[in-house]
This record gives sequence, structure tokens and C-alpha cells, in this order.
Amino acid sequence: MTYTVLKTLHIFSMVLLFGTGLGSAFYKWMADRSGNVAHIAVTNRHVVLADWVFTAPTVIFQPISGLGMVYLLKLPLATPWVAASLFLFVLAGVCWLPVVWLQIRMQKIATIAAGQESPLPAIYWRMAHWWFWLGVPAFASMMLVVTLMVFKHIPGMGS
Repeated sequence: MTYTVLKTLHIFSMVLLFGTGLGSAFYKWMADRSGNVAHIAVTNRHVVLADWVFTAPTVIFQPISGLGMVYLLKLPLATPWVAASLFLFVLAGVCWLPVVWLQIRMQKIATIAAGQESPLPAIYWRMAHWWFWLGVPAFASMMLVVTLMVFKHIPGMGS
């Protein structure tokens, strides 16, 4: 596979990862703010599904394609922007894994509450609080990774 093809796939994957994450977070946050338990349950189900269908594959593909490009360019992993990108990607992942667990738990809690036509219990809202605040460093880390992708310096190449 050529560098250009791998770079193109890497960018498409990043757009899908970033867009799905931001879109899912926005819709879940807005559903939670609505207070409508049935709406919250459906939105949580869709957010969990989006993570499995879109986010998980791109989370796997991103480091593979990124490291593939580093290999093709014969860049050391200690290259500052490469090392920083890897660190930030891992940081985002460390935040994302508990978020996934929280989303699955919140989905189950909301589905039960909707089925019983009862309000969401306090544990749901504590989990939603943690979900939101774990998303902040994950999102910021991914913003920085994208910034590093755009403004990186590769000796002998324009980008």
C-alpha cells in the first residue's frame, strides 16, 4: 500500500472517529438534558451502537495506519509529533474505555426506567456526570492529535 493511499484512509478514519464521537456526545448530552426517559433510553442505545459500528473499528485502524505511515517514512517513534500523537491517542483511549462501560450501563438503566415509566435513578446521573467529564480530556486529546496530524513536520516532505 502506498503512503498516499494509507494517508487517505487514515484521514477518512480520523474524520469518522472524530465525527462519530462528537455527534454521539452531542446527541446523548442533549437527550439527557431533555429529561425524557424514553428519548434518553433510545439515544443511549444508538450511542452504544455507534461506538461498536464506527468508533471501535476506527480506534483500531488509527494506530495501525498511523504507525504504517511512520514505518513507510522511516521515522523514529521518538519523533516529537509522533510520540506526542501516540501519547495523546493513548490518553484518549484511557478516558474512552470507561466511557464505553458507562454508556452500556446507562443504556441498561435508561431502558429499565423507560420500561417501568419511572424516572432515572441518581446512579444514572452520577454516571452521566463521569461520562461527560471523561469525554473532555478525550476530546481535547483527539483535537490535539488532529492538530499534530495537520501541522507535523516530515523531513524532505511538505506534509
